[in-house]
Amino acid sequence: MAKAKKPVRKRVRSSRSTALSAAQAARELEDLNRVGIALSETRDVEHLLTLILQKAREITGADAGSLYLVEQHAPDGDVSARDTANHPLNLRRLRFRLTQNDSVQFPFAEHTLPITESSMAGYCALHGEVIELADAYRVPKSLPFHFNSSFDSEAGYRTRSLITLPMKNGKGEVLGVLQLINCKRHSKARLSDASAVHRNVHPFPERAVRLGLSLASQAAVAYENSKLYRDIENLFDGFVNAAVKAIEQRDPTTSGHSQRVCQMTVALAEAVDREHKGPYGDLRFSREQMKELRYAALLHDFGKVGVREEVLIKAKKLYPLQFARLLERFDYIRRDIEARAAEQKVELLMEHSRKDKEVLARIKTLDAETSRLLAELDRYIEFITRVNEPTIMPSSEFDLMAEISQKTYRDPRGAERPYLTSEEVRFLSIPRGSLDPNERMQIESHVTHSFNFLTQIPWTPDYRGIPEIARAHHEKLNGRGYPNGLKSGEIPVQAKMMTICDIYDALAASDRPYKRAVPTDRALEILKLCVRDEEIDPELFRLFLDAQVYRLISKPS
Repeated sequence: MAKAKKPVRKRVRSSRSTALSAAQAARELEDLNRVGIALSETRDVEHLLTLILQKAREITGADAGSLYLVEQHAPDGDVSARDTANHPLNLRRLRFRLTQNDSVQFPFAEHTLPITESSMAGYCALHGEVIELADAYRVPKSLPFHFNSSFDSEAGYRTRSLITLPMKNGKGEVLGVLQLINCKRHSKARLSDASAVHRNVHPFPERAVRLGLSLASQAAVAYENSKLYRDIENLFDGFVNAAVKAIEQRDPTTSGHSQRVCQMTVALAEAVDREHKGPYGDLRFSREQMKELRYAALLHDFGKVGVREEVLIKAKKLYPLQFARLLERFDYIRRDIEARAAEQKVELLMEHSRKDKEVLARIKTLDAETSRLLAELDRYIEFITRVNEPTIMPSSEFDLMAEISQKTYRDPRGAERPYLTSEEVRFLSIPRGSLDPNERMQIESHVTHSFNFLTQIPWTPDYRGIPEIARAHHEKLNGRGYPNGLKSGEIPVQAKMMTICDIYDALAASDRPYKRAVPTDRALEILKLCVRDEEIDPELFRLFLDAQVYRLISKPS
């Protein structure tokens, strides 16, 4: 009878074991899924690496662990050297990037080591194989590596069970190595001495090795994706910086403007984040929104590449070549006046005696008239030079402008020409600044150029607001801005912040050919007038003042 019952008990145990294995497998699968989700949600590489090692230790029950990353390097010396595997010098190396230990704390410093068979991590990276040791101090002599016990000696730790796992991507390439140490029977146990290690540590079971290897593969993919994401961000950062440099090369006088506006705008957004009352008390910017704002601020003037350079850098009412030609014309008029006077004197002297009093009187009159004409010409040149500056032209001086424009002279071919061309009169009559209405429209078009350029970029959903933010940085709350005359409720708050910073930098940052830099106090007073005229947001300006954002670019007194 006993023999008849034995198979039944086996079946019961077998059924129970199967049930336990199924439940355990379900838990393991759930654990892996949970870890996989956590890894896929993390874009920050540094945080991801910490998470990888932490989760690998949790899922395998390891007390400690280390993470190594494979990186490229350009070695110095003889590239014909050979490694221990008799391969051409490997242009890769391992970086000891991270370590964790629940039982002891020990100073950690990153370092690199060659990918060779002489170390466990190097062997694993080189061959992509799992290393599993029940006791790290008893490495089989047939294996080429040995256990480095320096950490144990210095930290007073005892390494026993150990597994080394390759982090392989989808192509089978090893991106890193996970080394997990001391599989504990109880997760809360602390391995303070050799006795605690003996009581609590056992070899990593096959389940732990399988889970660890599966997680290492997931970690490799997550790390590769995060690194790719970071590389793409770095690539775009490089493109943005190159674009800003291109703008500055076209207009060196505004060098640094985009970076300063960006710095202040981000600081103002951070001040808004800290505010818990008022109209913006509930407004908070995520990491992605801050980056969106940063890019929009850096690229807000990129459309200036579409504005004619001579208009973009026009410092005075007349273009340099125009003014040079005008001066040459007046030099010709001067020589012409002097030459005509000399010709008349010669004719008088040839027709009459030099002692003739009437001739002498006529020569004296001729000299006086010549002096008057030359003095008048000097007065005209002085006036033209003065009104050519980008300053406000008093209405009283328009009469003199009209007087000069009526004056004529004869060119070398004998054709009658005006002292000033109609275009010169138009430019010199600009009442304020250096730009006429058409040129101002060209400058203002940079906003539209920026928008048209930025909309060509296939932005991710996080950054799709960049074109609209950049386009609105010259809009005013009262609807009198450009290019679309938006009212307050239609302007993105990010653009409202950028507008304040843009105006302040334009006023205070540096001298420009068409204006002098104004002191900080005066620049802030002008911004207060903008608030009064309902051009900029009063609450954002208050935060700009309270957080002293303007001090980020203010020159030391």
